[in-house]
Amino acid sequence: MSSEDLFIFSGWSNEPLAQRICDYLGVSLRPTQTKRFSHGSLRVQLGESVRNKDVYIVQSLTDPVHRHLMQMLMMLDIARHGDAARVTAVIPYYVYGRADKKDAPRISIAAKLLAQLIETAGADRVIALTLHSAQTHGFFDVPLDHLTSLRVLVDYFKQQDLRDTVVVSPDVGYAKQATKLAGALGVPLAIGSKVRLDDKRVEIKAVLGAGSYVPKRAIVIDDEIATGGTMVEIVKAMKKEGTEEFSLACTHGLFTDNAVDALNGIECVNEIVCTDSVYAPDAVEGIHKLHVQSVASVIGDAILCNHEGRSVGELFTFWEEGFPADSSLG
Repeated sequence: MSSEDLFIFSGWSNEPLAQRICDYLGVSLRPTQTKRFSHGSLRVQLGESVRNKDVYIVQSLTDPVHRHLMQMLMMLDIARHGDAARVTAVIPYYVYGRADKKDAPRISIAAKLLAQLIETAGADRVIALTLHSAQTHGFFDVPLDHLTSLRVLVDYFKQQDLRDTVVVSPDVGYAKQATKLAGALGVPLAIGSKVRLDDKRVEIKAVLGAGSYVPKRAIVIDDEIATGGTMVEIVKAMKKEGTEEFSLACTHGLFTDNAVDALNGIECVNEIVCTDSVYAPDAVEGIHKLHVQSVASVIGDAILCNHEGRSVGELFTFWEEGFPADSSLG
C-alpha cells in the first residue's frame, strides 16, 4: 500500500496524540464527526470514504470510559462496513487491563470481554501500549502489537546524571519492565513489596534489594499513575531508608481522584514523568514538575511497519542487551 492509502482517524479521547502521530508520519488526520444526543447516545460518521484503505482508529479508553469505548467501536464498525482493506484499533491506554483474571466469584474477566468487543466491531489488528498485564495479549484472536514506552523514557533519563541512582519498581508485577529500564540506564534495581488494600490504598512495607547501600536518588517506574497512592507509599518507604531525591515515572498518567494534590505534596520529588498516552490537561496544568514525553514516534513507527508489511520486532530491542543479570542493589 502507498502512503495515500494510510488513513488515520481519532476519537474524542486523545486527539492531540493522534495529531502528533500524523505529524510524525507526514500524513493528514482524517476528519470525524460525532454528535451526542440528549438521551446519551452517539452518532458517529467518518469524514471520508475508507474503501480499500488501510485504516487506523486512535482512541485511549479513558474517562468517560464507556462513551469513548462506544465511539471507538462505532468507528471500527463504520470502517469495516465501509469496505476498508484493513482496520486497526490503536489503543494507547487499554482500560480494564487490571480485570485480567477471575479473582472473586461471579465477576467478569473484563479485559477479555473488551477484546472480544473490539474484534466483533471490526478490528483486524490492534496496537496497544504498555498493557497492565501481558496476558491480555492472549485475549485477542487478531494480531496485537504490544508496544512499550521504555524507549522514550530511556532517552529522557539518559540525558541526566545517573550517579548514585537506583530504578525502583513498586511491586514484582512491573519488575520485568523496570529491569529493562535499569539495564538500559546502567543502574541498579530495587523492588517494593506492595499490597493493594483497595482501589485507592496500597501498603509498601519494604523495598527488596535495598540493602546496606542507600542510593541518593530513586527513579520509581510503574505502568500508570492513577490516584498516586502507590507513588506516595514507595517514596515514604525509601525515604525511611535514606534516599533523598525521587523521580516518578510512568507510561499512563491518569491522575485521578486527588492525585494532583497528593503528588504536589511530596516535597522530595524532583520530577514526575509520563507520556501522552492519556490526555490529561488538568494534570498538566496542576502538577508541579510534570514532564510529558510523547509516544507518537513509537506508535507511528508501529503503524508504518504494519502499513508497509514490515516486522515491528525492532521496536522492542532499543535497550542494551547483555547487561548483568544481577543488577539489584546490595
